[in-house]
Amino acid sequence: MEQNSPAKRRRGIYLLPNLFTTAALFAGFYAITSAMNGQFEVAAIAIFVAMVLDGLDGRVARLTNTQSAFGAEYDSMADMISFGAAPALVMYAWALSSLGKAGWVAVFVHMAGAALRLARFNTQIATQDKRYFQGLPSPSAAAILAGFIWVCVTHDIAMESVRYLALGLSIASGLLMVSNFRYYSFKDVELQGRVSFIWAILIMLVFAFLFTNPPLVLFTMFAGYAISGPVLTLMRRRKMRTERRV
Repeated sequence: MEQNSPAKRRRGIYLLPNLFTTAALFAGFYAITSAMNGQFEVAAIAIFVAMVLDGLDGRVARLTNTQSAFGAEYDSMADMISFGAAPALVMYAWALSSLGKAGWVAVFVHMAGAALRLARFNTQIATQDKRYFQGLPSPSAAAILAGFIWVCVTHDIAMESVRYLALGLSIASGLLMVSNFRYYSFKDVELQGRVSFIWAILIMLVFAFLFTNPPLVLFTMFAGYAISGPVLTLMRRRKMRTERRV
């Protein structure tokens, strides 16, 4: 009996990080059902909630030393629903269903881009530079679509006047996910060490700014992050060409 107990423990799963993953999955599913009921603001907020929970599950796993292959695969499946299918279906139900084939093709580009992005990330995780992502991360791509919907609904912007912009954003987000643009990952930011007191003030100002207009601020932040990839990549290539000439 004593010899079999370790094997039994290895066959189980770690509960705590997978609870956060399940919660993120539920938030993505809730976004889809909310959109089906015409509650598009709730759907957009649910996608942002999924983003927060998705960020927590990995950190909890690392802090508690409960990382596992099962958790990594489960996290990818949840990401596909919450950041691939959910934003695509919410966008389609909100603005693009009236465009016929063009509408569903655009959101399929986003969903397929998320699937390919996750597959590439999983296969390159052992070899890639931890400081950068290759391609726009799927949570950030989902935040662009969710943030755009949230801004329009909150500010009573007519869906008919922005549906072609929504079409373009859906396609662009999908293509950026499978691009070779480099995005800063923020993984080398040390959260446990001591920092200057000025950082506490800056964080307070960021939260104050965020709560002045959450949908607009969040959409602007993630749109800026999406643009940073091409800018960072072009700057790096320009620097490399300059060094070769020297």
